[in-house]
Amino acid sequence: MKALVYHRPGKKSWDDKPQPVILKPTDAIIKITKTTICGTDLHILKGDVADVTEGRILGHEGVGIVEKTGDAVTNFKKGDRVLISCITACAKCVYCKKGMYSHCVDGGWILGHLIDGTQAEFVRIPYADSSLYPIPEGSDEDALVMLSDILPTGFECGVLNGKVQPGSTVAIVGAGPIGLAALLTAQFYSPSAIIMIDSNENRLSIALQFGATHTTNYEQENSVQKIMELTENTGVDTAIEAVGVPASFALCQSIIAPGGTIANIGVHGKSVELHLEQLWSHNITITTRLVDTVTTPLLLKTISSKKVDAKKLITHYFSLNDIISAYDTFERAASTKALKIILNNDL
Repeated sequence: MKALVYHRPGKKSWDDKPQPVILKPTDAIIKITKTTICGTDLHILKGDVADVTEGRILGHEGVGIVEKTGDAVTNFKKGDRVLISCITACAKCVYCKKGMYSHCVDGGWILGHLIDGTQAEFVRIPYADSSLYPIPEGSDEDALVMLSDILPTGFECGVLNGKVQPGSTVAIVGAGPIGLAALLTAQFYSPSAIIMIDSNENRLSIALQFGATHTTNYEQENSVQKIMELTENTGVDTAIEAVGVPASFALCQSIIAPGGTIANIGVHGKSVELHLEQLWSHNITITTRLVDTVTTPLLLKTISSKKVDAKKLITHYFSLNDIISAYDTFERAASTKALKIILNNDL
């Protein structure tokens, strides 16, 4: 089969690789029909995720068709159309029983990280019964690809951890796909204001279309000052960090109101400075989280009922065989205006 292979920081290629095989009775082999590229994949290629080793097939999102199942798989059979979760869950360990699937003792975020991932024609999914979801008849599978990772990530790590409430004020630093996913799902709770912060005018324009009440371009104006003006000089109740660089985390610390919550989503490859000298007396909560995908069933119902239009996050379509060009487009998002890219495996 063909697969996108990581070699070292800055080096990837579309290579011939052996098709995956069943290794454990709980495994399933999935023929990928649609996958995508994540900002985390770019962090891996920059060298920010050191435990990704040479030869790893990247990718942790997608939908596909069950090709083969291990003897212990009971929920799925050959030919079933399935959504692949970015998080692998055994459903039996102490962390899974707490709903912390991301810390499953034999799973978690392993696809495209510690085992081969979904940017390939086939992928092996461990613990298939608890790591795959059946696709409802008539569903838009392009939209469902957004459910593998970015929608539950934005919702769980940003909105839920950020304690977004009716009437509250929210700032989201970063109007990329994850920030926009947080924007879409924050509206479940009817905050009074959602302020998007970025330097890309196209993405800020999209954020307004998606439901942001205000935007600010930190390269063109003093965003801290603007947010203080918008919030009667108190700051926001929730600041969501959706970039993963020191400057964006510092900005969150500058705009958070007393009693507020800073919810980190971004993948950080460098240390950040924590300004406790400013925050210690302000009753600030700082949360971190790796997505657990515990909200995937809820979000699946929400998308199926068309309460959230996840498909509008998609800007580009490529053949899976053209994945190198797709990466180039995604890496140059500022000029290509790319958000999420769908890669179709031509069957």
